[in-house]
Amino acid sequence: MDLFTRFNRKSIDDRQIDTLIGISKGLIADGKVDQAESEFLLSWLIQSRQNTDNPVIINLLDKVNIMLEDGVLDEEESQELFNLLHSLTGDPSAIGELAKTTSLPINNPLPKISFEGMSFLFTGTCAFGNRKQCQTATESIGGINAKSVTKKLNYLVLGTYVTDSWAHESYGRKIEKAMQYRDDGVPLIIITEEHWANAGYF
Repeated sequence: MDLFTRFNRKSIDDRQIDTLIGISKGLIADGKVDQAESEFLLSWLIQSRQNTDNPVIINLLDKVNIMLEDGVLDEEESQELFNLLHSLTGDPSAIGELAKTTSLPINNPLPKISFEGMSFLFTGTCAFGNRKQCQTATESIGGINAKSVTKKLNYLVLGTYVTDSWAHESYGRKIEKAMQYRDDGVPLIIITEEHWANAGYF
């Protein structure tokens, strides 16, 4: 690749990132990302991908593609996308702060995890990957993925980016319901994503 080509590619990449930051600020301005906004973002990323190898564009395109592969941006995916775009804007709070374990309703002490035939439900934004990737990893070693919090759920896994303000987030209802069942004597265990990942050697 000659000097002109390298310079031109860098110039394109820089302009695209500047544009992406501007788009991100616009999409999160009202505090959420809806279906139409996510589809607009996907369209822009697909078009931009043709002219760049920038890892930010590529990785974001991959994530948004997975979120919209079923044609629907659900509440948790909307929150996850909002967090990602928020991190791109360069705001100080970025993509959530690592929560202190004392501020989260996890089981203490954290128990040994069994995967074979046990049900897992992920909530909040995970560092390991999106929910579909976490679910695939769980299934690969015998776990079962649950669709909601019920009395039959074995483990509720809190994503790494669940902050101590979880009660005000969209996923807060799942945590509250799990806590209620646990308080009522249901053997439902609330664990961190880190504990889940370490137990599964992911």
